[in-house]
Order: sequence, then structure tokens, then C-alpha cells
Amino acid sequence: MTTDSRLIPAAVIGGLLAIGLIGAGALIGQGVINARAGDRSVTVRGLAEKDVKADLAVLPIRFTASGEVLSEVQARIDGDLVIVRQFLKAQGYPDASVDLGPLGVADTRSREYASQTGGPRFILNQTVVVRTNDVDRVQTTTRNLNDLVRQGVLLQDFQGPSYIFTRLNDVRLAMIAEATAAARTGAVQFAKDSGAPLGPIKSAGQGSFEILPRDGSGDESTSLNKKVRVVTTISYRLK
Repeated sequence: MTTDSRLIPAAVIGGLLAIGLIGAGALIGQGVINARAGDRSVTVRGLAEKDVKADLAVLPIRFTASGEVLSEVQARIDGDLVIVRQFLKAQGYPDASVDLGPLGVADTRSREYASQTGGPRFILNQTVVVRTNDVDRVQTTTRNLNDLVRQGVLLQDFQGPSYIFTRLNDVRLAMIAEATAAARTGAVQFAKDSGAPLGPIKSAGQGSFEILPRDGSGDESTSLNKKVRVVTTISYRLK
């Protein structure tokens, strides 16, 4: 369907039923109009969207070591931890932004019905978590993780950083105002085309805010650039 700046009638049932699509700009979105003859009202939906950038990044770095002698495996994990900390310091992170997770220890021979051959007995893993508002630095760090591999650190289950937008309250009121304005634009246009003056608000509701990947694909949590969306639904009386 082609969006137009005016209401496009879609069907007429029982005297009065219209559905329209109103262009409201890149950030305001569209207003969807419905009307009922019985109570002479029009219900409109206003969409507001805003492109935002994440302001918090969480980067977990998990590494592992294995072997037959627990003390030797522990020593390798301790050595890898030193390398990881030095790497993060070289990347520019203060100590306060780096947290140490719990040490995981698995004894494969202690499990019930475990095979006594075919693999190392002890498997240890350690996680270091970077939490920072410097999201651009985290992107650079992610690209440089090969430096750890070159130094013998065995990374495990690396999923990449998570990017979070925490400033929703900073944009919330303005977006509600934009969505409400888009809804009223649709109602005014419908009233004008139908020859029925627009009356006061009968009811109003706000949907939940959604945070989506800006490009519309992929996982929102791994997207540095995001899109915030909200829809308001407002019913106006027709005079």
C-alpha cells in the first residue's frame, strides 16, 4: 500500500467505516484510523520512532584450560588471567570497569559413568567482565581479541558484547508527544474528509516502548545502534 499525506478510504460498511494511513515523517510514523457510526467516534494510532545509540556495553571474556594435574591447570588459568588483565589495561579500561567472575572447575572423572579415557581430567574456566559506558572502545577491543589468542589464551563460547540503551527516560516524553501528535493529525484529517467536526478525547492509551535493532534484523542486545518505538492509541468523539 502506498502511503499518502491524506486519508485513503479502504471500505464502507453499514454507512461509515474507514481505515486510513497518514504519513507523519521519519520519526513520527503513521496514524491508523477507524471509525464507528454508532457512537460517532474515531480511533487513531500514532507511531513515534527514534534512532539511538547504546550508552552501556558489557563484554564477557571467558577463557579455559585443561589437563591431568589440577595444580598445573590452575597455574595456566592464573597466568591467562594476568594476560587478560594486561590486555584490558592496554586497551584503556580502568580497574573499576573490570570484574572477575567465579572460577569454574570440572573433574571429568568424578561424573557418574564418566569415561576414564579420551580427554583431560580437569577443565577450568574463568570469566572476566568489562562493563563500561565507552561503547566505541568495546568495539575496538572486540576486534583486537586475537591478541589474546596469539598469547595462548583459549577463549571459550565468545558471544561478543551486549549493548544497552539506558536513557529511555530522556526520550520518553518527547516520543509520546510525537506519537500523540501523529494520532491527532490522522483524526483531524478524517474529521475533515468526513465533514464531522473533531470533538474531545474519549479515551487514550499508550503501548509499551520497544527497543529494536536499528536496521530491523539481528539481535537487539548485540546492536550498538538501536531504534526506540512507541504507539499511542486515542479515541476522539465526532461532533
